[in-house]
Amino acid sequence: MKNSTQLIVNAVLVVAVAVLFYLHFASGKPAKPVATPAPIAASATDTTTAETEEPEVPLTAAVLADTNKVAYVETNRLLEEYQGMKDASKRLETKARGWEAQNKKLVTSFQTAVQQYQQKAEGMSAEQRATTEQQLQAQQAKLGQEQEKLQRQAQEEQAKLNDQVMSRVNKQIETYGKANGYRLILATGAGNIAYGRKDLDITTPVLKYLNKEYGGKK
Repeated sequence: MKNSTQLIVNAVLVVAVAVLFYLHFASGKPAKPVATPAPIAASATDTTTAETEEPEVPLTAAVLADTNKVAYVETNRLLEEYQGMKDASKRLETKARGWEAQNKKLVTSFQTAVQQYQQKAEGMSAEQRATTEQQLQAQQAKLGQEQEKLQRQAQEEQAKLNDQVMSRVNKQIETYGKANGYRLILATGAGNIAYGRKDLDITTPVLKYLNKEYGGKK
């Protein structure tokens, strides 16, 4: 009897540790985006590079329609340093602490029930022990279902926040690209750009633009 109840405890603790690990991971460093910014079309026949300082707001005069300006942004750095992603991560972290507390409560309740059974098992009849074990198994199954529900909530919330941030980033990079006469702005990450000259890297000015825009519209 002791071995069977110990197996129950071990099984639920494995599930609990897996959930807690996920929640801890989800509430830490911002995850890589679900989607990376799509290449941005801007305009079209000048060979100017991205080294020069770019305007931070749309130009009042018409941007040259024909350019060959092409650049890229480092997606990982962009999202790590973008204030919008930082704020989204903080919101997710707050929710993750709540999920972790719920999980801890569920696990503690089950462990208490098992311990009480272990203490009383010797004085129980065979029928009472069988009934109690069935109840514990049902409680264990319910615990597993609740933990799966918490995992789904965490995953859905992570995806939702990523989508919201990326939608805003894509829109603002498009605005930036059009304002500065770019034909194309690529996003590094996920192996989609094997090489890019550093003078084509406009991550810093784009970050400055994104954070300024975000700070003005929060």
